[in-house]
Amino acid sequence: MPAPAPLTPDEFRQTLGRFASGVTVMTALHGGEKRGMTANAFVSVSLTPPLILVSVDKRASMHAVLAEAERFGVSVLSVAQRHLSEHFAGKPQAADVPWFDHEGLPLIAGAVAQLVCRKRSAVDAGDHTLYIGEVEYSRYTDDDPLLYFRGQYHELG
Repeated sequence: MPAPAPLTPDEFRQTLGRFASGVTVMTALHGGEKRGMTANAFVSVSLTPPLILVSVDKRASMHAVLAEAERFGVSVLSVAQRHLSEHFAGKPQAADVPWFDHEGLPLIAGAVAQLVCRKRSAVDAGDHTLYIGEVEYSRYTDDDPLLYFRGQYHELG
């Protein structure tokens, strides 16, 4: 029996696209400039201590920013913030970014949830790096989140 054909990156992306996720924007300061990147590869890791993980492509400009940063932010976008997801995914929008600073770290104002993390480790994982952060601050609202499923944005309900 012949070996199965290897899984292509596109097939893998399409398969994983069947997992609905929230949409986040990772943020950090770099050279005094506020930087951000849309990421949906974000998960909680531990409650005690509070740890999260975000996966960043090594080709992304944010990869170099996070490699140097001691702290980073994660903002879970609301359904009304789709334009910010697109902006930070490399499709710049004309709208101003509603920055919110928490102790000098930029976050996205109006987000459903915001986290400030101290980078605990960076794990090499193929063409990505897994950044694990210990959460130092969090806040949340009861607004509806922006969802991503099968390569498209969605709303709850």
